[in-house]
Amino acid sequence: MWTFVGAGAKRFEESRRNMADVMASRVDWIKAAVAEFRPEKNCVVTQDGKTISYDYLVVALGIQLDFGKVKGLAEAVGKNCVSSNYCPDTVEMTWKYLQDLKGGNAIFTFPNTPIKCAGAPQKIMYLADDLLRKKGIRKDVDISYYSALPVIFGAKKYAATLGEVAKRKGINLNFRNHLVEVKADSKEAIFENLDTKESKTVKYDFMHVTPPMSPPDVVKGSPLSDCGGWVDVDKETLQHKKYSNVFGIGDCTNVPTSKTAAAVAGQAGVLRKNLLAYMKGLAMTGKVFGRTDRKSG
Repeated sequence: MWTFVGAGAKRFEESRRNMADVMASRVDWIKAAVAEFRPEKNCVVTQDGKTISYDYLVVALGIQLDFGKVKGLAEAVGKNCVSSNYCPDTVEMTWKYLQDLKGGNAIFTFPNTPIKCAGAPQKIMYLADDLLRKKGIRKDVDISYYSALPVIFGAKKYAATLGEVAKRKGINLNFRNHLVEVKADSKEAIFENLDTKESKTVKYDFMHVTPPMSPPDVVKGSPLSDCGGWVDVDKETLQHKKYSNVFGIGDCTNVPTSKTAAAVAGQAGVLRKNLLAYMKGLAMTGKVFGRTDRKSG
């Protein structure tokens, strides 16, 4: 939805609700973040130092944004004509900067990491193109897409069509390039080619950045993580591979599906079915199917 907020089609207030309004009445809501997992002792430690025991654990921590992994980005985003629809603090700036844009270079990026909603970096680009055409200034703006991927989209059946869309709209495609630095004062973006390791400096008048992302810090290096830092679950049952009373769902897991709401929606029913079966000592028959290319969106 934040894509539409960034494009001026939705209001930010429409995208959020109070947690209390959606919390089930029978749930004991502990208002503290997890700081440590101790699955050998069937407990977690919260940031305020409390130890909470469990019989069963479901980990659904999502994915974290790593603006700090790009030099100068954390300081630039939300100002200096740099925005990101992935952050609640900066999504509304996308719309402001697009309205203020009169001409020059508009850059859209895709990082060299797994991300959530892999289609979003392109969606805002196409909406920006439409806005600029409606304003009658598209001919004055050069739109470029810089992606760390070798193709415009991971799913082949969509890649060809999207390539034609970009061509028709006059969008410059630059693959295997990832953002390594933002120089806000001079409005310059520095990209590194992942194959040649050569750097290229590009001037921008507007830049929408998709930040690098990674597993939540509390999961990385924990007993629950795999070598990549993701919650290590069976890709079909969502049960942890080592700790049988632990389950994972969504972006924080290493399930080879796209990290999207659609993927989570498909996993939710499987998790519910298998967790209830495990609690009753029955065979887990639920299996995750569907979208399997993590980078496809």
